Amino acid sequence: MYSTQMEAAKKGIFTKEMEIVARDENMAREELMEKMAQGRVVIPANINHKSLYPRAVGEGTKTKVNVNLGVSEDCCDYCGEMVKVQKAIEYGTDAIMDLSTFGDTKKFRRELVEKSTVMLGTVPMYDAVAKLGKNIKDMSVEELFRVVEEHCEDGIDFLTIHAGLNRTCVDRLKNNKRLTKIVSRGGSILFQWMMLNDKENPFFEHYDRLLDICRKYDVTLSLGDGLRPGSIHDSTDAPQIQELLILGELTKRAWEKDVQVMIEGPGHVPMHEIVTNMQIEKKLCHNAPFYVLGPLVTDIAPGYDHITAAIGGAIAASSGADFLCYVTPAEHLRLPTLEDMKEGIMASRIAGHAADIAKGLKGAIEWDHRMSKFRGELNWKGMFSECIDPEKAEAYRASSAPIEEEVCTMCGDLCPMKRCNEILD
Repeated sequence: MYSTQMEAAKKGIFTKEMEIVARDENMAREELMEKMAQGRVVIPANINHKSLYPRAVGEGTKTKVNVNLGVSEDCCDYCGEMVKVQKAIEYGTDAIMDLSTFGDTKKFRRELVEKSTVMLGTVPMYDAVAKLGKNIKDMSVEELFRVVEEHCEDGIDFLTIHAGLNRTCVDRLKNNKRLTKIVSRGGSILFQWMMLNDKENPFFEHYDRLLDICRKYDVTLSLGDGLRPGSIHDSTDAPQIQELLILGELTKRAWEKDVQVMIEGPGHVPMHEIVTNMQIEKKLCHNAPFYVLGPLVTDIAPGYDHITAAIGGAIAASSGADFLCYVTPAEHLRLPTLEDMKEGIMASRIAGHAADIAKGLKGAIEWDHRMSKFRGELNWKGMFSECIDPEKAEAYRASSAPIEEEVCTMCGDLCPMKRCNEILD
């Protein structure tokens, strides 16, 4: 018997989830089990998430993409968010995080678990604000852990917990001037709770209790980066690195209890620091899977931050990141619309695939070769079948019909593919 996927791997038990992952990732079972036993690969799969199609995150697996959604007090439309859930799965996301902070969060979460085939994540501190209806200062440790366990009981596969943001990290923050201070919502809530109560972070102080809950339901612990940089000025600074040191220590403690772990990372990082950030994380956190937001490579592009994040995401994933949290054009501006969500998903999927090619991941570049073959043959049906977004590609072509059906309106009769094919074929 086993309690978690990690424990099963350590005992040499090949679970049904591992069987699916090994097939989908073109990975030998022995290699997968070894990497899972070492903590380099995780399969977030809560025992209560019955509709889940398991996916792996980590070394040697395809770069995965996460979508953030959920309601706020200003925009509370759960029906609209459920449409986003369905569309996000259609658009090819690997995971969904419910970041709701208002309304009947439990009902929405349970519906998510019932209908979603992809991995599901939450940040229990957000829900604590919505559920408890108290001032942050007045939330008790017992209440916070009760919310955590409720999310696990409901079937959530991975939890973002900012357990590394302890008092030592707070001192680093106070002693190092930042332009954007704390931009993590969960991190800022915990920081406020700690300061108002003059106490240690409860998830750091009672970390073993947190691990016991995660082990009970086989929930993957996504150790949050409460001090991630929210501007390129703050990238790779002392508070960020201090928290990463703590997260590395917490990772080893989790593995001792067979709890699967991912590490969350920046944030806003200039291009020339991205590779270094990936190397530092992998070193300090013992090659645990790395889950990054972007990273955004410049701060001046509101409305286009899906592009700044895709640039950073491609570099990060080719340098060691395993999981990309999407960023939409609405980042820093508003709650994303359905179209914003699609743009963010496609940008992150493109970044992840480009990174998989660069890493030489088995099967990645063959997708591009199939597209190129169809393009060289002017086989439009074949090209659309290989598009990452066939709907958009077909709509673009249909909007501008050429005189000659086999070409497009860019070159028309001067199409180089057509002319070379006529001569060489």
